[in-house]
Amino acid sequence: MAEWLGIAHFFELSVKESIAGFFTPLGVFALVFLLQVTLPARKVTGYVVDAKTGLPRQYRLNGLLVFLVLLTVWAFELTGMPRDWFYRSTIYAVAGGTLFSIIFLVLGIYTQPKPENSTLIKDLWFGRVPEISLFNNRFDVKMYLYVVGGTMLSLNALSASVWHYQEFGHAANPGVFIYSALFSLYILDYFIFERPMLYTFDLIHERLGFKLFWGALIVYGWMFTMPLWGMAALPRPDYGLQVPSTAHDGGSHLLPAGFDLSNGWSVFWLGMAVLFIIGWSISRLTSLQKYTFKRWPERKFLGIIEPRVIDAGERKILCSGFWGVARHFSYCGEVMLAMAVALMFGYPDNLWSWTYTIFITLMMLFRQIDDDRFCARKYGPENWARYKKMVKYRIIPGIY
Repeated sequence: MAEWLGIAHFFELSVKESIAGFFTPLGVFALVFLLQVTLPARKVTGYVVDAKTGLPRQYRLNGLLVFLVLLTVWAFELTGMPRDWFYRSTIYAVAGGTLFSIIFLVLGIYTQPKPENSTLIKDLWFGRVPEISLFNNRFDVKMYLYVVGGTMLSLNALSASVWHYQEFGHAANPGVFIYSALFSLYILDYFIFERPMLYTFDLIHERLGFKLFWGALIVYGWMFTMPLWGMAALPRPDYGLQVPSTAHDGGSHLLPAGFDLSNGWSVFWLGMAVLFIIGWSISRLTSLQKYTFKRWPERKFLGIIEPRVIDAGERKILCSGFWGVARHFSYCGEVMLAMAVALMFGYPDNLWSWTYTIFITLMMLFRQIDDDRFCARKYGPENWARYKKMVKYRIIPGIY
């Protein structure tokens, strides 16, 4: 079965290595916790109001520092763990990480008061409370989840690149390295602009249940790199008919053309990188415009986009700039980015290359439906209907 799926290489670990892979996420969880609690951080005010004090919640943000420390530890193998370990141990890490996520979930639920209309399924899936903080607000569980997930997305991608190069050498697929580099920059950008995360739907409205615990820790951290589960095991698409099992088998290798613009594949990879960056930019700028509006309602975004609004009583609906193009234009950027991911490996007929794209597209489609329902309740049905009439498209301008 594993051979047919193209992931047999994940099952080549010894029993000792398999056990180590199973417990690898727990080690990561513990290390990130220690770093977040002990490393210096900037203290900022968020958007969410603390129910106990009636004041905006306070956060310690040091995700960028934690990310850079862990990147350094991984790059220089300071723990003795080889740089390709995260990739090789993927299957066992997902299994172990899922179990540990469930344990954290149970603790996160049953240490909190039971809400009205509570059921076992609702509590487990959605959670009971939207925030859990420890040590006098020194440690926030939601921000911790996203620091772990974002960091591990980057490290898993980079680890796959190391393994891929060790396997194929000169026949390595540039798409794998481009994927890893762009997602690492994507995560670096997230940590540089960590504060706007405090103004997103997840931080404001999501409760801490399985959906968020497992989604942030394992899906975001390990399973967002699913395209690499299959793609890292293949050479570059123009390599020819010979597919070596290892770059160290002593056999002869066909050496493909270098990465230059006279090579058709090189132009293709450059194009996919540009598509990724365009999608990334749309997603980031749309979110930053909303963040700017929430903090400084009268300020022009980027100094040029005037904030136009629909008055909804105590609230206002932003309807200019990116928010005047589509109601969830940031999702359009995410889908564009995901399409670039599916194509950049040069194997469009391989389902592994589409795993991230399928997941993200479905998630964005369902999320925008939930967002519309929530916004209708938040702003009032009539006000939201006015916005929908003004901004007709949900995600993709002119199409949907």
